[in-house]
Amino acid sequence: MNTTLITGASSGIGEAFARKLAAQGRNVLLVARSEGKLITLCNELGRMNSIRAQHMALDLSLPESPARLFEESQKRGLMIDLLINNAGFGAFGDFTKIDLQRQLNMIDLNIKALVDLTYRFLVPMRERKQGAIINVASTASFQPVPFMTTYAATKAFVLSFSEALWEENRSFGVTVMALCPGVTETNFFEAARGHKPPARASQTPEEVVDTALRGLAARKSSIVSGWANLLMVEAERFVPRSMIVRVAGRMLRSEYEKKT
Repeated sequence: MNTTLITGASSGIGEAFARKLAAQGRNVLLVARSEGKLITLCNELGRMNSIRAQHMALDLSLPESPARLFEESQKRGLMIDLLINNAGFGAFGDFTKIDLQRQLNMIDLNIKALVDLTYRFLVPMRERKQGAIINVASTASFQPVPFMTTYAATKAFVLSFSEALWEENRSFGVTVMALCPGVTETNFFEAARGHKPPARASQTPEEVVDTALRGLAARKSSIVSGWANLLMVEAERFVPRSMIVRVAGRMLRSEYEKKT
């Protein structure tokens, strides 16, 4: 059974992907830690669309979880032809003041779990010569971000990793794409314990998903969501990285001082 696997699917961009793809008639396997939210969402999607919506409650930051997820998808007889690695989180603050274990968990989820799942599901996609993977990165992928140091570094990895895999796998009929949203109307900043930027700088999760699906249809290696975000990323190419870091540092230090 052809199925889309979405991690971090209980809210935000992951939930928006689930709703959009279910409305298009795609079966979904939704993964997140919150089983209650997943059950509610799967029941709703199943009622509203002629699709099969399944779930698996799992903490993907645990080292054994990606293997468990892959094995469970096989037991259920699911052919994952679209993998959306959306699970991840950030942390806002001075690097030395953020709990070390929280930052290591961030690396485990944002990088290790993403690489693990990509590897496991990419192998059968290549054998079938069909499939796609969307790895959710960020506009933070394009430059160092003081006071979100570890988060931005994990997303830089996701962007580089995905673009390299795009080239390795396009001859096999498989597309790997990095999705780079900017500020989005989700609970990201609450979870990161930081202040959300002004609403005029935000996109909705639905807008981000629409951008992602257009990019995937065009077989892009990466796509930035939102014209303002794209202009910012392109403009940064003409500015020394040291200047970008200093400007970002001044802005976010002010936010950090308000928070503390």
